[in-house]
Amino acid sequence: MKNTTYTKDKFAGGLGRVFGPWQIALIGVLLAGFMATAYAGPREQAKRIHDRLAGVPPTDAVLQTMQNQIAGGDPVAAAYTAMDNMYFYNVTLKNFAAPWTNRDQSVFVPMNDYIATVIGMVRDDVDFSTLLSADLTYVGRSGIVAAAPAANNNNHFEQLETNNVDLSNVNDFVPVAQSSILGIPSSATAGVMTSRAAAEAFFVAGTNRAMFRFTLLNHMCYDMEQMLDTKLPPDWIRQDVSRSPGGDSRLFLNNCIGCHSGMDTLAGAYAYYNYNEESGAMEYTPDNVQPKYFNNDLNFPQGFRTVDDSWENRWRAGQNAYLGFDNSLPGSGSGAKSLGEELGNSQAFASCQVRKVFRTVCLREPENAADRSAVDTITSTFRSTGYSLKQVFADTAVHCMGQ
Repeated sequence: MKNTTYTKDKFAGGLGRVFGPWQIALIGVLLAGFMATAYAGPREQAKRIHDRLAGVPPTDAVLQTMQNQIAGGDPVAAAYTAMDNMYFYNVTLKNFAAPWTNRDQSVFVPMNDYIATVIGMVRDDVDFSTLLSADLTYVGRSGIVAAAPAANNNNHFEQLETNNVDLSNVNDFVPVAQSSILGIPSSATAGVMTSRAAAEAFFVAGTNRAMFRFTLLNHMCYDMEQMLDTKLPPDWIRQDVSRSPGGDSRLFLNNCIGCHSGMDTLAGAYAYYNYNEESGAMEYTPDNVQPKYFNNDLNFPQGFRTVDDSWENRWRAGQNAYLGFDNSLPGSGSGAKSLGEELGNSQAFASCQVRKVFRTVCLREPENAADRSAVDTITSTFRSTGYSLKQVFADTAVHCMGQ
């Protein structure tokens, strides 16, 4: 076999016979980009971390600090330095949480109490497993904007955004009891589920099943169709669900029962909540089930009739047990707060938050074995170290800093 030595000139000449000058130039640019990524040094890695987390270029001083931290073997510290930038809170986290607050899952919505609470919890390292149960809302300090936080409008939060208030500032952006704004008992609060924004989107009209469906979608990363389990008993399915849709009972037995047998046992937790479009505020009626729970109750009068706000999690057993609910909790209860605790302490909740952060920081889904291993490790750390979502952002940024 003839031994051929390929020199740079021979290689270039070979390319020239196949590609035109502009194509060769493009190949050079792509190769340069690949080499820069493959051999990114501490400075390049620092800039990439800052760009991904804050969305803006770092100052020279910040970049030098981050470079030194990475070179010194502490890239996580560099990520925390990047998260000192106000735009991590005002932009990155705002866009991160915004789709959870509306049915269209749009990022193009004004700041609201739901988004503000997510931002504050991340900034202050509040146990993120309480996102769906805490009596907590983050607001601007008194007088920082003209409008005060209110139960019947979003003016305060829109003004925070319009005035570009620095949400990284612990003196200007502070936690308060959600119950003090909404005028409901602390026991009736359920974190972002009982925020005004969530109520307006998911407690309005309907039958309150939307609140459960979008909470599952946004914070467990599963939709109802994926939870379909036709083996669960139908005894808690409400009266508005026909047992023979279109005159065919097979549709109910093979489809409807699969979602409603799990959802209706859980959505009863919201029986005392409603969003009043006229007043612009959420209503809470303790010991009085909202009339919407009896919509179309003649569809199947023998069905379940809601009498209180009790709930039971039947997904703890069967094919949906992989959601990983906490066995130290009872798996049943009354009201939205206890349901929020049930959901927020599950494995599915934790892994969902990590996957959402991964998409935000790495700009893609986990796509290979290394990514999936990183997600598993970060999820485990998230659960074992107090549910710090800020740590999740840092660990994820470090994983993707060379990509």
